Amino acid sequence: MNKKDIANIRKQFKLNNDLLKIHEIFNVYIMKESSEVYHHQSTPFELLEDEQKELFMANFKKVLTGQLDQKLFELKFQRKAEDNSQLILHQGLLSSDTEEWKAHMLRLVEKMLKDKQYEMDIVVTFIRGEYLKPMKRQREEAEAEENERDTVHSHSFILCSMNKTQDPKKELLFDYVEKEFKYNIVVDPIINLKAPISGFLFPCFTDNAADVNHVLYSAGKANELNYHFIEEVLNAEEIMTAEEDKIVFEEIVKKVAGERINTSTLSNVYDEIYHVIEESEEEEVPKLDYKDVERVLKSSGVKDVDTEKVEEAFKTVIDDEKFELKANNIVPKPTSKSIKIKTKVADISISPQDLRYVRQIHFGGKLSLMIEVEENTMIEGFELIPEVLFEKVEGEEE
Repeated sequence: MNKKDIANIRKQFKLNNDLLKIHEIFNVYIMKESSEVYHHQSTPFELLEDEQKELFMANFKKVLTGQLDQKLFELKFQRKAEDNSQLILHQGLLSSDTEEWKAHMLRLVEKMLKDKQYEMDIVVTFIRGEYLKPMKRQREEAEAEENERDTVHSHSFILCSMNKTQDPKKELLFDYVEKEFKYNIVVDPIINLKAPISGFLFPCFTDNAADVNHVLYSAGKANELNYHFIEEVLNAEEIMTAEEDKIVFEEIVKKVAGERINTSTLSNVYDEIYHVIEESEEEEVPKLDYKDVERVLKSSGVKDVDTEKVEEAFKTVIDDEKFELKANNIVPKPTSKSIKIKTKVADISISPQDLRYVRQIHFGGKLSLMIEVEENTMIEGFELIPEVLFEKVEGEEE
C-alpha cells in the first residue's frame, strides 16, 4: 500500500458513512498477571451508542495514521510459518458465522500471549467490515448520471487494534444534590483508545486490488517495532525501518568514500537520489541496489569507486550484497529543514538543497562553519553587520 491507498481507507472511518460498513466488533480483555483472556465480547457495531462508535472510529484512524516505514509497514507473510496467521486471517475474512469468526480471532490472541508478558492489562479489538471505493467514471457518464453514486469496488477487511489500560484518576468531586465534597472511588480500569500500542489491517489494498499476501502493520511509536508481534503473531518477514535504512546507507557510503566528506559531494549524493525518486513511477517504491549506489557515488564526485568496493560494503554492513535500499528512506525530504548540523556551539537545521552553501573551513587556526547567504542575516529582529575577516596586513601596498 502506498500513502494514497492508506489515506483513502483511513478517511472512511467516520459515522454515517455509506462507503464503510463495519459488521461487528470483537473485544478481548487480557490480564497482565496471568497473560490470559479474562473476558471477550462480540457485538454488531451498529448496536453501539454513537459516543462509543466515535471513540472506536478515532482509535481505528490512529492505527492507520503515520509515515510508511516509520510507523506503518507493509509486511509480507512468511511462506512456511507454523499455524500460519495469513490462513487464519483469510478464513476469518471469509467466515459468515460469528462464532467461527470469533474462534479465528481468538487463535490470533493466543499467539499474542505465547511467550509474552505484558506490563499492563491489554484490550485487543477486532473489527471486520467492508470498504467501498467508487470507480472513476468517464466524463460522458458523469454528465449523464450526475446525481447517482459511482459504481464501487467492494473490499472486505479485518482491522485489529491493541490498547493498554490505565488506572482511573484519583479525584475529588462535588455532589450538587448532597452539597458535599466526595472522593472519587471508581476502580474500573480505563481503556486508552487514544494511543494504540499496535495493530494491523488485512489484507493490504493497492489501488482497487486486495493483496492477501501482505498485511499492514502499525507500530505504537515511529521506528519502534514490536518484533514479537511481527514475527510470532503475524508470521511476517523481517522488515527495516526508514531510520535503519538510512543508517545502513550512511555506513555503506563511509565504507566506500571514507569517514570524511565535503558538503558539496554530500549535496550531490542527495541530488542524485532525488533524481531517482522523480523518475520512478508513482505507484512504485524506488529502490537502490549496490549497482545503483555505485552510480550515485560516481556521479556525485566520490573518487575511487568501483563495483567490487560497493558490493563488499553491502556485504560488510548488511551481510547481503543483493539488499535494496528504499530511496525515500535515505534522503531528507526536499521540502523540510531536516538535515541536522551538530557542533558544540550550536545545532543548525538546513534544507538538503541548501547544503551546498555550507563549508567547513580553517580560519585563524580554528575550525569554522561558513554559510554562504544572499542577503543580510536577521537574528531576533536585528540585522547583523557584515564583518571583514581578512584585514590588510600593515605595510601592504594598496
